Amino acid sequence: MRYPEGGGLTAEERARRERLRFEAAELFAHGVSAPEVARLFRVTRMSANRWYRTWQAGGVEALASKGPGGEKCRLDERRLERLRAELERGPAAHGFIEDQRWTLARVADVIASLFHLRYTPRGVSYLLHRIGWTPQVPVHRAAERDEGVIEQWVVEQWPAIKGRRSTWGPGCAGKMRPARD
Repeated sequence: MRYPEGGGLTAEERARRERLRFEAAELFAHGVSAPEVARLFRVTRMSANRWYRTWQAGGVEALASKGPGGEKCRLDERRLERLRAELERGPAAHGFIEDQRWTLARVADVIASLFHLRYTPRGVSYLLHRIGWTPQVPVHRAAERDEGVIEQWVVEQWPAIKGRRSTWGPGCAGKMRPARD
């Protein structure tokens, strides 16, 4: 899907598919069967049969494109820009001080408070994709983390803890041990 453009097919792709249906309608008018149309246009038989039934019920006009699918976005461009700016400020700016992560529920709450609109978590996910945001999992690190101490521990302590192998011999990853000669 092309989220930044609203999802689904582009206008050119919708027009190309519409032309294909119109060409199929011409063939139906000349007595060509739906399975033959499916073979000629390299589409599924189900699609060709659906086109045929639609053509029979409403003529060529019924095969015209109905435009982009899905719901229209309830936020206009100005509101989308405002939402983007508010999300850039971070969760703490909106009262979420426990951690610095945006969850779908938190974004839905921000949308509700800013624009008085309710979105489902799935709707928020689509909306975030539309404005160019993707799911991210932040790296959790303790605030007290000291890289120098960690480096020193790995160099000095870890070799002593790890130790050496007790006996040398070829290793085996299987559950059964190889036979010894």
